[in-house]
Amino acid sequence: MNDTSYSVLVVEDDLALGELLLEELEAEGYRVRHVESAEQALKVMEEFDPDLVVSDLQLPGADGLALLKAVRERHAAPATLMISAYGTVDRAVAALKAGADNFLTKPLDMDHFVLSVERVLANHRLRTEVQRFREVLDRESFHGMEGSSRAMRILFDRISQVARADGAVLVSGESGTGKDLVAHAIHAESTRADKAFLAVNCAGVPADLLESEFFGHAEGAFSGADRARPGLFREADGGTLFLDEIGEMPAPLQAKLLRALQDGRIRPVGADREHQVDVRLIAATNQDLQALVEKGEFREDLYYRLEAFQLDIPPLRERGEDLELLAMSFLARFAAARKRPARRLSEQALAAVREYRWPGNVRELKNAMERAVTFCEDEEIGIEHLPERVRRGNENESATTPDGGVPSGLLEGDMLPSLDELRRRYVQYVLERVDGNKRRAAALLGVGRRTLYRWLEQ
Repeated sequence: MNDTSYSVLVVEDDLALGELLLEELEAEGYRVRHVESAEQALKVMEEFDPDLVVSDLQLPGADGLALLKAVRERHAAPATLMISAYGTVDRAVAALKAGADNFLTKPLDMDHFVLSVERVLANHRLRTEVQRFREVLDRESFHGMEGSSRAMRILFDRISQVARADGAVLVSGESGTGKDLVAHAIHAESTRADKAFLAVNCAGVPADLLESEFFGHAEGAFSGADRARPGLFREADGGTLFLDEIGEMPAPLQAKLLRALQDGRIRPVGADREHQVDVRLIAATNQDLQALVEKGEFREDLYYRLEAFQLDIPPLRERGEDLELLAMSFLARFAAARKRPARRLSEQALAAVREYRWPGNVRELKNAMERAVTFCEDEEIGIEHLPERVRRGNENESATTPDGGVPSGLLEGDMLPSLDELRRRYVQYVLERVDGNKRRAAALLGVGRRTLYRWLEQ
């Protein structure tokens, strides 16, 4: 049974066929209206807003193609499924070119018709969702960062405020939250936006080369220094230097970095004179720098110099509605890159995505969606297309007893229950565990909501 409350308008001048289609669609749970002409259809649509128009091409008065054109001009155009006894390639092409979502020929096979209706509605819903998410992303995107949650709106405001200042900035957050994007956004919002933006990962450069990497070196300063190098500070003069994983910086270099922040003067390795530079420093870390200070692993004076302007990026699990927004964005992006139709998450896959904690944050979600698009050949991404760790994320929510045994009541009594009775009891048990939430129950049971509704009717 259809449980989405979709509405369908059937436009068919053959009364017997029109009534048959109405009965079939109502049996599937759709809200259905039946009219006999294009003129009647347009009049009915003034007060009945269908999700799908099923129309014969041959109609009295204006034909189905004229109706299709009028329907497509509506603000929120419904999906369209055209049918005709005169099914030629030319008419099918004309209908599809005019914007029809599908084309069927008479005589109709009712099972195939119902399946076509489901697919047309599912594809139309997907296109509508993708369009809605794109509109949200266009509105809510901020220098490559996407999000409409309160936590992200606060972060975007703070980035704009900090960018107007000129002191060093400390960006903190878990791995995968997008600290590099925040650094780029600060630079883009600042008066230095037209100057250089350079980035270096402090953990990715050998400790004995970090000083030369930052401050440069003179020719012959050490073995292999066959020519002078200016270093990142001089290359970023007038612009912004982003130091990722600053907690990994060796203590001796921390002192030289502090001096560069205080007076803007640096001395290349092996040089006998200093250089004045004007660089804004943005540092990032996924560590607790204050804890490192207490352990003597990070200079206290450097920490206080950095934390005057500190931005904390919220983890994905605290971003509420952004999770589904980002998942849809990544799906659309990767599908387009592979020249595939847009993909959507099944109810079960979406439930798994929502339940999983995403310790790797946005980066992990992005990788999971790329994997799903790569391995999914259908229009709908199932839970089997998600990484195993995401699929396992729901296991703690499974309908078992705390010790993993059989839930109480399933095998009560002296007689062993039939399989149908056992299923009935188990479905009831799952529904009780999720407070009657049928969407979540279907996801935990591993079935679609239509199957669950059919079981409940039985």
